[in-house]
Amino acid sequence: MAEWLYEDGIGECRAALVDDRGRIVRARVAIDGAGPQPGLVAPARLIERLLARLDSGNEVTLDRAPAGVTLGAAIRVEITRAAIPEAGRAKLPRGRVTDASAQPAPTLLETLEDAPVRQVRAHEADALEAAGWSELLEEAVLGDIAFDGGMLRLSPTPAMTLFDVDGDPPLDALAVRAAIAVAEAIERHDIGGSIGIDFPTLTGREPRQAVAAAIDAHLAQPFERTAVNGFGFLQIVRPRPRASLPELLRADPVGAAARASLRMIERTPPGAPNRFRLPAAVRERIIANPAWLAELARRTGRTPHFDAAG
Repeated sequence: MAEWLYEDGIGECRAALVDDRGRIVRARVAIDGAGPQPGLVAPARLIERLLARLDSGNEVTLDRAPAGVTLGAAIRVEITRAAIPEAGRAKLPRGRVTDASAQPAPTLLETLEDAPVRQVRAHEADALEAAGWSELLEEAVLGDIAFDGGMLRLSPTPAMTLFDVDGDPPLDALAVRAAIAVAEAIERHDIGGSIGIDFPTLTGREPRQAVAAAIDAHLAQPFERTAVNGFGFLQIVRPRPRASLPELLRADPVGAAARASLRMIERTPPGAPNRFRLPAAVRERIIANPAWLAELARRTGRTPHFDAAG
């Protein structure tokens, strides 16, 4: 039976839906201090026609201009999409004006409703790692996803997330296997928005229809898609309430490595050495966050010592 594995980590919370074969089929990471999240309803003021500033100071783009509301007026805003990291400047959170009462955004744990949830803790066997957590993170960062007879290359861009397909002939069969692998990767890495897939060029209508049918059979609704065109390209559009796992990890690789290091240190047995050799940038990021160090000391009962590597 599928279950969510949930871990309340230092600096982030993690969750992975693991199927009855022990594979991660869906994953989420919620980073502390990541700004307004979907479901938050908060007071704000309209500062431009399509821009509001929450009382917390965060700016939010609005899906439409509120009728009859003057600039500077007090409003309430419901967040519908978290900020999306991009090179240069992140896309601001998106929201809509609402009459609903103010409320916090649901936590990651509160959103895990479609399967039983098992909370995993540092003193227990590492169930997340056993399911392939490190491999999942490596996929997200490097973008290389192997499947039977082929390879996907995942590349987030500001316009869309792209998948490039490469592999062994026959191309018709390769494209169908790739379609299944893409659908699984989209689910696994929590990818939304516009998604483009560059399949091998397929000759004839039936092979292209078979690829589209494989997407339909293996990708959970809701989504919309195009047909496979004559050049082998298919586009999918899915809801995008937050950044995908690859976007989150690639936007701040030092932060991601620091939080992964904290996870490793927290799981170090009590009798093991208390000195840890980390890349200089990772070490500096951890030391610059006294709240992380305080929580690490509270959980482990000791203060670790860091040496810079390289």
